[in-house]
Amino acid sequence: MRYRLFGTTGLRVSELFLGAMTFGEQGGVGAPIEECRRILDTYADAGGNMIDTAINYRNGASEEFVGELLEGRRDRFVLATKYTVSRDGNDPNAAGNHRKNLTLSLETSLRRLRTDYLDVYWVHLWDRHTPVEETMRALDDAVRSGKILYVGISDAPAWVVSRANTLAEWRGWTSFAGLQVPYNLLNRDIERELLPMAEAYGMSVATWGPLASGVLSGKFTRPGEVTSGTRVSPDSISEHDHAVARAVQKVADDLGVTASQVAIAWTMARSRAVHPIIGVRTVEQLKDNLGALDVELPDEAVQELEAATGFTAGFPADFIAQVEGWVFGQAVSQRVDGRR
Repeated sequence: MRYRLFGTTGLRVSELFLGAMTFGEQGGVGAPIEECRRILDTYADAGGNMIDTAINYRNGASEEFVGELLEGRRDRFVLATKYTVSRDGNDPNAAGNHRKNLTLSLETSLRRLRTDYLDVYWVHLWDRHTPVEETMRALDDAVRSGKILYVGISDAPAWVVSRANTLAEWRGWTSFAGLQVPYNLLNRDIERELLPMAEAYGMSVATWGPLASGVLSGKFTRPGEVTSGTRVSPDSISEHDHAVARAVQKVADDLGVTASQVAIAWTMARSRAVHPIIGVRTVEQLKDNLGALDVELPDEAVQELEAATGFTAGFPADFIAQVEGWVFGQAVSQRVDGRR
């Protein structure tokens, strides 16, 4: 396991993040506490140090499990959780990104996690009803109080994140150092706006769903691989998605590795800013996923995988690329180095 800096901060985080959404058996298929302990120990033994959870995962059990499992070794990990999702569906102020929910959610998470500070606190989702100025100032106050060290945002438009960080820069508040978004070969939407924006701001990009709910794990491309615990029915997968899954399996077979490892390795090959979040229910799944760190995809393999997706960036990226020669003349072919 290698380490990178978290955004423009000096915080060292491992290449792969451990997602704790599966920690707990409440609300669906998850992992019991002892299996979670083995998962966390295996991840730590491999050099992993970033644990990601949220106030609502497993109805709070995820945070409680993580708090128990980190007892006596909490400071050796970069601990992250999220707020926004409702703590009480009958209370209109128990959800959102406003100061009241931030304050009460933060206290709830600190208590469950058995800690007096969080390394990273994520805004879980854009709340269009709360001014971004209020959110950024409230987060900065929590940072100044010592309860939060760094902040990030998940599942928000690029323009919202950009505006928030610009406001923070102008007003001397804490900026978002990380962005959390879905990313895999079946969902490349972030390449249009979010990923370029994050790279321009020097943000780390924590990506969830690298295996597309298991579609890219190989379980649907080999006979007998589908298990009762899978979240996706084979009948619900489109022919396009099956074709991409087969392309992943082919590259995996050519390289002598697993499909899961190829799918995860591809996300990291796209950008050094990307840190895949690995969410597993068993130690065996984790060990397989960790193997992605040793996979180096040849350029031709990357091209083969991306060709299978049929992805286009759309306007304005495609249009700008098409007219570059007309706009900039023959000099564009000389590949002028950008100032970044």
